[in-house]
Amino acid sequence: MLAEFETRILAQIDDMVDHASDDELFAGGYLRGHLTLAVAELEQEGAHTAEQLHDRVEKSIQNAIKAGELAPPDQILVLHTWQRLLDNAKTQ
Repeated sequence: MLAEFETRILAQIDDMVDHASDDELFAGGYLRGHLTLAVAELEQEGAHTAEQLHDRVEKSIQNAIKAGELAPPDQILVLHTWQRLLDNAKTQ
């Protein structure tokens, strides 16, 4: 289930390339790293639900924000993009 869900989200990120703004491309690339890491960790732990993936990526993003990796406007952009990608993947 995780691999399929990851594939749906990554396909959305890939599809953005032709029409996305620079900011959206940044958010997509940034999220790709968090998503890939979260899936790898969850698979090692035997976790397999979309909810677990959502929680792990959210935690990873929040840790990055606390570490000062994202400026406030980028925080909003990344979190909004993540939620949109997640919602779209759930309805596919």
